[in-house]
Amino acid sequence: MRHARLQVVLGLCMLLGCQMAWGRAAVQVTRISFTPRADQTGYVVRIHTTDHVSAYQEPEWLDAHRLQLVLFYTEPAPSLQHDPPAGPVVSYTIEPQNGHLILRFQFAEGLAVEAAAYRDRLSTDILLGLTVTSAPVADVASLPSPQQANTPPARTVALKPESSTPRNLDRWHLDTVVIDAGHGGKDPGAVANGVREKDVTLAVALKLGAYLQQQGLRVIYTRTSDRFVELRERGRIANEAGGKLFISLHCNAAPGDRSAYGAETYFLGLHKTEAARRVMERENSVVRLESDPSQYEAFTEQELILMTLAQSAYLRKSEKLAMLVQEEFAHRTGRVNRGVKQAGFYVLWSASMPAILVELGFLTNPREAAFLKSKAGQEQMAQAIFRAVQAFKELYERELAFPASAR
Repeated sequence: MRHARLQVVLGLCMLLGCQMAWGRAAVQVTRISFTPRADQTGYVVRIHTTDHVSAYQEPEWLDAHRLQLVLFYTEPAPSLQHDPPAGPVVSYTIEPQNGHLILRFQFAEGLAVEAAAYRDRLSTDILLGLTVTSAPVADVASLPSPQQANTPPARTVALKPESSTPRNLDRWHLDTVVIDAGHGGKDPGAVANGVREKDVTLAVALKLGAYLQQQGLRVIYTRTSDRFVELRERGRIANEAGGKLFISLHCNAAPGDRSAYGAETYFLGLHKTEAARRVMERENSVVRLESDPSQYEAFTEQELILMTLAQSAYLRKSEKLAMLVQEEFAHRTGRVNRGVKQAGFYVLWSASMPAILVELGFLTNPREAAFLKSKAGQEQMAQAIFRAVQAFKELYERELAFPASAR
């Protein structure tokens, strides 16, 4: 079934992406290298490329010790350099298929590893972050380094599929939530009725994080003060932290309609209405303040289609969380429910996990601005999102305990 799903995704990508790839040389992978993480908790596999990879499928576990990563419209360079495997990786394979590249990594027995793929902010490379969560050795530092390892990467991997055990399922438990307070620093976001978006989002983010921490969840913030953080950096923070959920908080604005009010929640996808497009463009416009706005040129509508195909499982979970958030806003907080929507927000693009963007309300509406400025209003919105995360976590982990094939 897994092989069939991959074939469907590859086939659709071939159909949808042929126009994009026409007349353009395929991206080539020139090297696979391994580097210990600075925090000594794992390794980073760097996939060196000649250009930006159009899209990639998120890492998928084939069994307890094998991981697969698919790079679309990518091929191996004739002089591809295979560095020896290191850290938790004992071997890896690189297989071209239908114009795409399939990388498979085999991990050492007895290790529990978490993996997340993300784009390198300073190059065109793809990074695969590997966090060792448990090991039979004293610490991760004792794993083989790239200099110590001299075993060439295997061309084939033959392993018998292993059944899921509680230890293997641990890597999927929803234990880390990344909270992104939109805007900050030199970017105030929307400003109306004496209220700045960056202040509201930070206040709600810190309150939400405190509620989640009280329930034993690990919380990562993209910012905890009034500072500017670039959009792709926010996704990188989430990926490197091993986040299981990404929640980006924002406030809406309708300069031409002071009566507009209510909350809405987005997940990544093609916008279907002009209103969604306007919200997306306003939130994405922050790139003009960043050091290199050109890094977003690869974020095209065609690539968004490919990404929604490759990350369909994440998007389904994102939609479910968005629905739970909106239900809490409407039924518990008394906010007007403007619904669940899709749009191509850059801040969601780089987060390799279920991710949503919440528009808490309209600052251009005087009454709603006053509500969002108040401590009581911020508490209510944070509590509503917290309850939605609780409900989502329960559903998510119930599926882990009772997978669809066993129900």
